[in-house]
Amino acid sequence: MKIDLNSDLGESFGHYVLGNDDQILPLITSANVACGYHAGDPNVMAKTVALAEHDGVAIGAHPSYPDRVGFGRRRMDMKLENVENMITYQVSALQGFVKGHKLHHVKPHGALYNAAAKDLQLALAICRGIARVDPELPVYGLAGSQLIVAAREVGLPYASEVFADRAYQSDGTLVPRIKPHAVLHDPQEVANRAVSMIQEHAVTAITGEKVDLDVDTICVHGDNEEALAIVKALRVALKDAEIEIAPFDFRH
Repeated sequence: MKIDLNSDLGESFGHYVLGNDDQILPLITSANVACGYHAGDPNVMAKTVALAEHDGVAIGAHPSYPDRVGFGRRRMDMKLENVENMITYQVSALQGFVKGHKLHHVKPHGALYNAAAKDLQLALAICRGIARVDPELPVYGLAGSQLIVAAREVGLPYASEVFADRAYQSDGTLVPRIKPHAVLHDPQEVANRAVSMIQEHAVTAITGEKVDLDVDTICVHGDNEEALAIVKALRVALKDAEIEIAPFDFRH
């Protein structure tokens, strides 16, 4: 078995530093880099991309609702045309910093990602925005979500993503962060959970039900205060379980 290990990075802004990007990057296989709408700025984008390229990490765009104050975690009521345009804008911006102007993937951030998991029309707008930049540019979407359905409809390659450090609801979506125990912080607990998700292609929801999942890539949030410890524990657990950390083959 093998798995792609990704993290949301490049979320500093100006003099404000968030996360341990330089320490996490050598331990993962793909990075989702903020594009300036929820976090990041041109200098942070350039620096994060350069660090990722130095470490041989695949680079993805991490577009968001325009919500710096809320860190992109507040859903916004936007026209679908505007969503499509803002996705094209953000993906194109990050693409300009990447050698050869070729991104590895796109993964929506925060509230936009979670809303697209349930709203097919929103998910389609996101995928159309990506396809306008590059019709072969893959998308990371929550396993079993409408974003995966939209990728298929638009014709984008895709990867089914799971979260070892987040609690799940019985419908396969993530427990909102405002609820208790939505985010897991214990490194060993997260590592063991990740191995179980890969081996069983399933996760136990917060309500006790078993939820089946396709598992192509696992995310660890870079803004989790235990992110570095979690990634280190996860790598050890995956090695012990004889699960290779490596890029995956995208599907249509």
